[in-house]
Amino acid sequence: MSGELIGLWKREEELAHMRGWDFSHIDGRCRDLPLPWDYDAIVKSLLRPDMRLLDVDTGGGEKLLSFGHPCALTAATEGWPPNVRLCRDTLAPLGVDFRECSDVSALPFDDASFDIVTDSHGCMDAAEFFRVLAPGGVFVTEQVGSDNDRELVELLLPGAEKPFPDENPAVQLLLFEKAGFELLRTEEAFRPMEFYDVGAIVWFARVVEWEFPGFSVDNCLPGLMRAQRLIEAEGKASTLAHRYLIVAKKPK
Repeated sequence: MSGELIGLWKREEELAHMRGWDFSHIDGRCRDLPLPWDYDAIVKSLLRPDMRLLDVDTGGGEKLLSFGHPCALTAATEGWPPNVRLCRDTLAPLGVDFRECSDVSALPFDDASFDIVTDSHGCMDAAEFFRVLAPGGVFVTEQVGSDNDRELVELLLPGAEKPFPDENPAVQLLLFEKAGFELLRTEEAFRPMEFYDVGAIVWFARVVEWEFPGFSVDNCLPGLMRAQRLIEAEGKASTLAHRYLIVAKKPK
């Protein structure tokens, strides 16, 4: 049985590629509970049709397009090569001002270019966001916290260091205040995430490679077998997703 399982897991390892920011491959095989806030609804509540919008680290532009903002007033950046190609194919033809950018501390836009800047799970630089926002402009972000998926990381890769230890409100809120922002809303949450088969864990760990450094089926067999026993005994292997929200305003 173990040989059959390992073969299935290695197949998931081979399939672990994404287009844009799409986790549909493991739909129904894992579940995460809703956050106490709705990032999309918050952004839409702040957007006016005449605003100049920048979406930082837009992925494949899926969330940006869901806002329904006029493309002529919309800009986006992305630095990961597969998503850069996707954005050029999907966003640019619509009239979105798409720019390739892998360094969020040097956004390719003039000072005070935007009325609102959004950033969902992307890199952050408070001073640079302050620079590109017009006076009175708003910044909105939902971020993955530094303690994200640590239970699952420890199961598979005991002792692995946190990839982004400063990604937490205690550090980031100070940086936004130092940059000159007025903090309008801040929240933090830990939500359970459950996996119902080990193949889904394998796919997830390979895709989110920065959280699981050096992960492979061969390297992590003991942890994967522990996960298999957990799922057989309890029906799931659980971890905690760490998220935080910041809504901040540049004073007029």
